[in-house]
Formats: sequence, structure tokens, C-alpha cells
Amino acid sequence: MPSGLSARLAAVVTALPLEPHSRVLEIGCGPGAAARAVADRLVTGHVLAIDRSAAAIAQAAAASAGHLATGRLRLRHVAAEDFVLTPEDEPFDVVFAVRVGALDGRHPAAGAVVLRRLGAATAPGARLFVDGGQPLRELTIPRR
Repeated sequence: MPSGLSARLAAVVTALPLEPHSRVLEIGCGPGAAARAVADRLVTGHVLAIDRSAAAIAQAAAASAGHLATGRLRLRHVAAEDFVLTPEDEPFDVVFAVRVGALDGRHPAAGAVVLRRLGAATAPGARLFVDGGQPLRELTIPRR
């Protein structure tokens, strides 16, 4: 179990199908605990953790200096509905979100927008996981 995480987040991180080279997007990273645990499992891969809250990104940055310095973790202040790849991004292989209303069914209209955004930001065969399963459930990413 990854250290420093709640049992729930540790189960999520452990369940992700990560490879050492995975390019991972976390939506709704909050203070960044899960993103740091994912980064610890990567060798040549990296995590981009995003959140709509500037305060959450600031908190994640303050707690993640070592991970940010390695280049295996980056942070971005952006809502999932507005997310697009930048020139420094490569399409992602794995996407995950925990307690994100746009993806867990609480806000279906926003969820449709996010899924379209993910279709443009992920590699063919990419996988999307949200909480609500045992511990995760997989959603289909629509392809453009």
C-alpha cells in the first residue's frame, strides 16, 4: 500500500494499471497525495495532476517539491471541462479521477464535455478510471 495515503486512495492508486513509462492524467488532484503516489510508481513516465481550484494546486505544489523536481509530476490549474493538451504534453495513457462530479455521474452535462476533451487528450487505447467500483470503475473514452 502506498505510504501516506488514506486506505481509500491507496486502493485507488494500487488498482491503476500503471507501467513504468505510463503518461498519467489525474483530474481533480486536490492536495496531490494520489498524484505523488502514482509518480512514485513510474520510472520514465509522468503524471499531470489538474484541479479547478487554485488553492488545491498551491497546496499540491507546496507538498510536492521533490516530485516536481524529478519531472515525474507536473501540476496545472484548470477545470477538466477546459483541459486541452499544451505543446509540452503528450497524449495520456491512463486517466483517473476520484470524487469528480463531472465523471462520477453527479454532473452529466459537464461529464460529456470532459469525455470529449479526454478523447482529444489521450492516446489510442487509453483507459479512464473513476471511483465507485471495487475500488475503481472504468469509463469509455470517446475517440474523435
